[in-house]
Amino acid sequence: MDIRELARRSGVSVATVSRALNGRPDVSDRTRARVVAIAREIGYEPNQQARSLARRRSDLVGLVWDTGYVAAGARHPFLADVLIGLKIALDATDHHLMLISGATEGTRGDQAYVRTAGQYGLEGVVLMGVDEQSPAVAALLASGRPCVGIDLPLVGARTSYVTSDNRAGAASAVAHLYSLGHRRIATVTGPMHLLPSIERLAGYQHQCARSGLPDRREYVVHGDFFLTSGYVAMQQLLALPEPPTAVFLASDEMAVGALHAAMDAGLRVPHDVSVIGYDDVEAAALVRPALTTVAQDWLALAASAVGNLTQLMAATDAPGVAVDGAAGAAWRPQTVPPRLLPTHLVIRDSCGPVKVGL
Repeated sequence: MDIRELARRSGVSVATVSRALNGRPDVSDRTRARVVAIAREIGYEPNQQARSLARRRSDLVGLVWDTGYVAAGARHPFLADVLIGLKIALDATDHHLMLISGATEGTRGDQAYVRTAGQYGLEGVVLMGVDEQSPAVAALLASGRPCVGIDLPLVGARTSYVTSDNRAGAASAVAHLYSLGHRRIATVTGPMHLLPSIERLAGYQHQCARSGLPDRREYVVHGDFFLTSGYVAMQQLLALPEPPTAVFLASDEMAVGALHAAMDAGLRVPHDVSVIGYDDVEAAALVRPALTTVAQDWLALAASAVGNLTQLMAATDAPGVAVDGAAGAAWRPQTVPPRLLPTHLVIRDSCGPVKVGL
């Protein structure tokens, strides 16, 4: 059933039907009620593409997520949580989410994301896990389309970002271990081109210095956030002439790998070595011993990203230069302050007092 049939049954023009269904004020309440009632009766569904053209908005928000640093067969531990959080927040604003493949950049050149955003009329874009200096991302940020990064420090007109307080979270992990008597505290980082990895290492180093612990380079091992790298890093740390009595790992997946490495080495956690992770994924409470970790709220991160993006998208009605040089909604340079979300320490069974004599 199309709009012409709905107009015929309603006894009004096609234009009046369109205005009535789109909530325009130049239609009487009586006419609007009749059109809506008949639309429900005949099961009429408006063509979304036509509506988007008429309203000059698509109700679509893109998500750019690059898998470039992920090892083969590994699953990003937070993507599902981010998608759920974004969907919940976008539902409240009557927007839909479209996932943009990170592989697009390599196959379509520097304008890849700009073309995709223009082709689908994306009102805004959420980015995570990408290199903000890459040509394709830089072109998207320069296009004037609203962009918000999750754990990605975007800078420029009509950009913003949200992140957890990774520095404070890492510091709280070290402080907890220090309070248990540990003085040989090591860390395993994530990929060092990512903001969370940089900030968690900085928090670890700051708290070690604040606690008067020596700067021991051999106690800093680089991982990739995934289980295998945690296992290998723990093996490396345990093989040191003076191994650590406690290890803070920048993700729970790496911490689970570290637990296995310690057990395979014949050590008991936490009696012989304490282990603490970051993220508070579901598995953290299920492994044995249950993992002490720094929890971050990914649903809140996603909701904050949508909140910042909504503010940026609202600026499209302001005077300025048209997005991508096209006719339609215009924009003015505008930024929304980044949001820093708190973390909290979840104490379980994988950390304990330092072993006597160590």
